[in-house]
Amino acid sequence: MDQTLALYALALGLSSLLLPRVKRRLDLSRAKHRSLVGHSRMAKRVARLIPYYEYDEAGFFSSDGAPEELAQRRRDGFAALAALYRQRFARTAALASEAAESISDLQFTGSYRVPFQYSRYVRQHLKGTGFLQASAGVLVTDLDGNDFHDLTGSYGANVFGYDFYKHCIAEGSARVHALGPVLGAYHPLVADNARRLRAISGLDEVSFHMSGTEAVMQAVRLARYHTRRSHLVRFCGAYHGWWEDVQPGIGNPLPPRQTYTLREMARESLHVLATRKDVACVLVNPLQALHPNAGAPGDSSLVDSSRAARFDRVAYTSWLQQLREVCTRHGIILILDEVFVGFRLAPGGAQEYFGVRADMITYGKTLGGGLPVGVVCGRHDLMKRFRDEHPADICFARGTFNSHPYVMGAMQVFLEQLERSDVRALYAGLDERWNGRAAELNRRLTAAAVPVQVANLSSIWTVVYTRPGRYNWLLQYYLHAEGLALSWVGSGRLIFSLNYSSADFEAVAERFVAAARAMARDGWWWEAPGLTNQAIRRRILRELISHRLGYGR
Repeated sequence: MDQTLALYALALGLSSLLLPRVKRRLDLSRAKHRSLVGHSRMAKRVARLIPYYEYDEAGFFSSDGAPEELAQRRRDGFAALAALYRQRFARTAALASEAAESISDLQFTGSYRVPFQYSRYVRQHLKGTGFLQASAGVLVTDLDGNDFHDLTGSYGANVFGYDFYKHCIAEGSARVHALGPVLGAYHPLVADNARRLRAISGLDEVSFHMSGTEAVMQAVRLARYHTRRSHLVRFCGAYHGWWEDVQPGIGNPLPPRQTYTLREMARESLHVLATRKDVACVLVNPLQALHPNAGAPGDSSLVDSSRAARFDRVAYTSWLQQLREVCTRHGIILILDEVFVGFRLAPGGAQEYFGVRADMITYGKTLGGGLPVGVVCGRHDLMKRFRDEHPADICFARGTFNSHPYVMGAMQVFLEQLERSDVRALYAGLDERWNGRAAELNRRLTAAAVPVQVANLSSIWTVVYTRPGRYNWLLQYYLHAEGLALSWVGSGRLIFSLNYSSADFEAVAERFVAAARAMARDGWWWEAPGLTNQAIRRRILRELISHRLGYGR
């Protein structure tokens, strides 16, 4: 009897220890997104299982089951497009092919511009991107002298137009020319930059870095240092640079460690933040407001038409307010990563736009006036890198090129220009202007009877497709042929600079619709009976399994 009671007591004691831990684990699981994007370990395992295979020429033109007559129409359209590329982009294509042999970045972007099953065939026939020789206004010029309306936004750095940044670089360089590239000591204008950034951010201190990735790294290190907690929280699909802790899934050779990837705009995620004791900070990238819990919408993953995007400012503002409240209540550092959207949504950035204050903010991209930069702004108590009571306990962060005089000079000019009345005028009615332009383009696309629409977060746009199909990724090549420059991610992200006039946008809209019409004319958007996004994914899964087992070789 005594032995039974002892065993019962032991079991009860173990249960009391294990049950809270099991509950926390279940709460964490519920807060993750159900897709692979929300499960880093599983995504990496699945990625390792996917075999390489490619379509032969016949399969390339009929991977959706198109009949031979339609496949031939596609062949003819593709051949005409390839001939146009050879004629119009010859010099640009030649240098790109030569440079790709020694520049690994070009090898990567070239291979992952479209889904891998089509990639080699496309690279053989549609060449002519990657090199430019000039920019002016909203135009860029390639090596063959072709002008394109720029929709790349230089990865988001180009907010006000390239002429604006050329001025920042030239004027900034002149201001620091006497000191030159002296490193270690500061040029006096650094103090002015810090003063202006404090005013913009509403925070106490500033540290300078050489990239947005570095700035986020430092913000997270400081949050961990001061809270003495281990984990950061990022939200599903959000990008915060390419270092390990913020890219825990595919693309990172290491397994996820001290990172929780949670579902954005979810009550379950707020519960995790309120109940766990190991969360040092929460990272928020406001760009995700356009496509919460979805990864960067590159065309390399555009295997069907399931891409979705919609910006709800009211709902996202409410989410940020709830997040702010939970973080404040539980001593978690809220870090607003404005590396991409900073100064694009409002002169005071996303804080001003959404009306939510952060504990720390990271800036980059456009703030350098056209030169590389990263900045952390934070409260006094969070920015300190040492402890007075323990002098050997420090949080080290330095960099050879931090506060480089030429970068600081261009930044000063940028910050001064930001206060000019003509620049401030660009922000007047910003949402109304860009929402109206998106609505107008959607109206034209509907009238043209093409299965394409756009969604936008101010001047950041993405293209969505309204009919199931396997060839949507081809639109980027038709757009290029019409004189629209896109980044290597294709139609997933179009970034306009704010200096686009009504006439400039009219030209873009006409070219965009013309490209979509040409693609429809060549038969790529086939209304196949029974073709659904689910059916497309099932077909691809069968192909993957077949090649994995060796039957497709």
